[in-house]
Amino acid sequence: MQLDGVYVALVTPFTEQGAVDHDTLRALCTWLIDSGVDGLVPCGTTGESATLSHTEHIDVIRTVVDVASGRVPVIAGTGSNATAEAVRLTREAADAGADAALLIAPYYNKPTQEGLYRHFATIADEIDLPQILYNIPGRTAVSMSAETIRRLAEHDRIVGIKEATGDLGFATDVIRRCPDDFVVLAGDDGLTLPLYAIGGRGVISVVAQVCPVAMLGLRDAWRNGDFREARRLHHHLQPLIAAMFIETNPGPVKEAMYMLGHLPNPELRLPLVRPDVVHRSLIRDALFAAGLEPER
Repeated sequence: MQLDGVYVALVTPFTEQGAVDHDTLRALCTWLIDSGVDGLVPCGTTGESATLSHTEHIDVIRTVVDVASGRVPVIAGTGSNATAEAVRLTREAADAGADAALLIAPYYNKPTQEGLYRHFATIADEIDLPQILYNIPGRTAVSMSAETIRRLAEHDRIVGIKEATGDLGFATDVIRRCPDDFVVLAGDDGLTLPLYAIGGRGVISVVAQVCPVAMLGLRDAWRNGDFREARRLHHHLQPLIAAMFIETNPGPVKEAMYMLGHLPNPELRLPLVRPDVVHRSLIRDALFAAGLEPER
C-alpha cells in the first residue's frame, strides 16, 4: 500500500436514538470515494472512537471496508491506552479487511518514551498489518520523541505516522531522522501544504469530508508543481479549517456536514455536545466563505 495524498478522518454518524447509523456511513463513504479521496480512516478521534463499544468499533470498520471494496485503502483506528486492547482491536480490524491500522499514543497513562516504544513494538510484533503511529499530545497528554519514532520506524510493519503536534520543527526532525520510505502524514489540516514542503506525503484530513474538491485540488497542485495554486488553496481553506476546530472535534465538522445535507442530524455522544448557537452561525458563515452552500 502506497501512502500518499488525502485520507479522510471519518465521522461516525449516529441516529437520533444514539445508535450507529450505518446507512448514512455507507452513503458518506460512497460520496467521498466518488469524489476521489485516496483513502478512508474510520474510528479515529473524529470518529468518536472513545465512545464506541468494542462491537460498534469493529462493525464501523467492517462497513467502511465493505463500501470501499478495494477501491481505496481503509486505515482503521485501533489504538488504546491499554496495549492488550490495542492488540485485540488491531487483530480484529485486520480480520475485518482493513488495509492498515492507525494507532494513537496511549492516552491518560502518560507512559515514558520506553513505554511508548514497547507499546507500539508489541502491536507490530503481534499483528501482520501495516501500522501508522498517531502523535497528538493535545489529546493524549504525551508526545513521542523524534528518537522514539525513529526507533519504531525500523520495524517493518510500522510504515508511517500521523503527525499532529502542530510543530513543523518537530516534524522536520522526524522526517530527517527516519528512513525515506517512512511516511509522514499531516494530522492538522492547516499544515498540509507546509508539511508537503518539508517532505510530508499527505494528510489525514477532517476538512476533506466537508470540501473534498478543495483538499484534492491542493494535493494535485502540489503534485503538479503548481505552487501558486497550492498556496491559493491553502489560504482559501484556512478560515474553514479554523471553524472546524472552533469547538472540540468532531462537533463542528458534524454540524457542517449536517448543514450541507451529508448527515441527517449532527448527533454526538456524551460527553461531547452540539456546538452552541453562536458557533453554529460561524460554521455556516465559513461554509459560505469557502464557496459551499448549506441546506440547513
